Amino acid sequence: MAFVVVIEDERDLLELLEFHLQKEGYETFASLSVQPVKKLLEEETPDLMIVDRNLPGVEGSEFVQEIRSLGIDVPVIFLTAKVADREIEEGFMRGGDDYVTKPFNVKELMHRVRAVLRRSKPEESEMIRYRDITLKPRSHEVFIGDRPVELTRLEFDLLLELMKNRNIVLSRDQLLERVWGDVGDFQDRTVNVAVNRLKEKIDPDKTKHYIKSVRGVGYQMC
Repeated sequence: MAFVVVIEDERDLLELLEFHLQKEGYETFASLSVQPVKKLLEEETPDLMIVDRNLPGVEGSEFVQEIRSLGIDVPVIFLTAKVADREIEEGFMRGGDDYVTKPFNVKELMHRVRAVLRRSKPEESEMIRYRDITLKPRSHEVFIGDRPVELTRLEFDLLLELMKNRNIVLSRDQLLERVWGDVGDFQDRTVNVAVNRLKEKIDPDKTKHYIKSVRGVGYQMC
């Protein structure tokens, strides 16, 4: 589970961002100013920070430039109303990894969060293991122990999403959005059928019970 810090001085927006990040399965730390985050960084290293530039007491990109000078290399997405070309360039020059201008689309921001996290953790794209399952995203190979398992592209993406969020219950809507990409064209039954097909392939003897159905909610890798 990735740990995401959000610094935003508009309380309503801060709460909205925290809600959507937690819905995606991320652990969050939300703050209206940089001071609590400075204390946090003394003890923990987040996987990502989302930073507004118009913050009380300090300009957000200056804060990022400051922590960069201290050797703190946390990926940063600026989320800001500063939209001039000069300001965007300034944000990247001071240590930003991505730049999102307000007003913004929440779904697009979540895609950008996932993209930055993928780039910052390249080892995750090499191999993912859980129990006796080994998944290789680049070559699209799956092994149960030493036994290769043939999966369709959809089944592979579904297993990957469940493994990346193991021990977290993912709703059918979350799976539809992340795996199928558009919740509008599919139904819950689509997810149910795909999960059952996947379970048949990775657990044909029905003895390992990798995927648990949580009634009325969704599915969990356990």
